[in-house]
Amino acid sequence: MCITEKDITGFLEKWQQILQLRDWSIRVVVADRDWRKSGDIKIDQDNRNAALIINQRVEIQFLEEIVIHELLHLKLWGMDQMIEALLSSLYGSDEDDPRRVFAYGQFMSVLEVTTQDLTKALISATGEKREMYFLRVEKQVEKELGRG
Repeated sequence: MCITEKDITGFLEKWQQILQLRDWSIRVVVADRDWRKSGDIKIDQDNRNAALIINQRVEIQFLEEIVIHELLHLKLWGMDQMIEALLSSLYGSDEDDPRRVFAYGQFMSVLEVTTQDLTKALISATGEKREMYFLRVEKQVEKELGRG
């Protein structure tokens, strides 16, 4: 079964309200081709517009989690941009500078872990028991066992 725009919109409306993102115009985009990500969000801070992109091959039971995760990236966008600007002021704009690569990698790792921890907390606060999305771990297991 493939995810549809309608599947996504219900969760978007629910969590946009909860996360106090009502002042944002968010367009849903279903990625209908082979894509390595489960979701992403593209942000235009100045106009308060965003595009929420969801992979059509995501399993429906994980859709809400993915929507929350991407909306949290929107919520944290200002901090994200501030840290990236700080890294540029410290290490310059050379994206191949090893110091910048290291610092940026550390920041992105912490950002993803924090975003996922907040996602888990919000899902838990709904009181529903459900399995969390383990795609990244599953890919590592498949690679380790030579299955993927």
